[in-house]
Amino acid sequence: MNNFLRFLQVFALGAWVGSILYFSAVVTQGAFRVLPTIDDAGRLVGFTLSGLHWFGVIAAVVYLAATLGLDRSLKVLAGPASAGVILMLALTLVSQLAVIPRMDVLRAQMGSVMATPAGNPLRVEFDRLHNVSVYIESAILLLGIASLFFTTRRQAG
Repeated sequence: MNNFLRFLQVFALGAWVGSILYFSAVVTQGAFRVLPTIDDAGRLVGFTLSGLHWFGVIAAVVYLAATLGLDRSLKVLAGPASAGVILMLALTLVSQLAVIPRMDVLRAQMGSVMATPAGNPLRVEFDRLHNVSVYIESAILLLGIASLFFTTRRQAG
C-alpha cells in the first residue's frame, strides 16, 4: 500500500507540473501563433488555463490524501513538499476564483482586448491582472518543481 501511495504522490504532482510546463511551452505559444487574432488566442488560453487549474486542484487533493495516508499525521502537512503543494493549491484557487473572473469581465466590457488602446483604464487593469496571473502561474510552477524534488528526496532517504 505504501508503494501505491508514493506512486500517487509522484504521479499527481508530476502530472500537474508537467501540465503547467506543457501549457506554457506549447498551448500558449501555439495559440498565439496559429489562431487568427490575439483575442481568439486569449480566449483559448483562458479556457485551457481554467482546465489546468481544476486539474491542479484534483492533483493537490490526491497528493495530500496520499501523503496523509503514508504518514497518518497532520504534522506531515507542515513539511516542505506538502506545504508547497498547499501553497500551489491556494495560488491556483486565487487565480481561478479571483483573477480570471475579473479578467473575463474586463474582456467582455472591452469586446476586444486587441482593439482597446493600451491607455484605456479597462485595458490597463486587464494588463495588470494578466501580469498577476503570469506571476501566480510562475510561482505555482516553481513551487511544484521544489515540492516534487522534496517528495522524491524524502522517498529515497
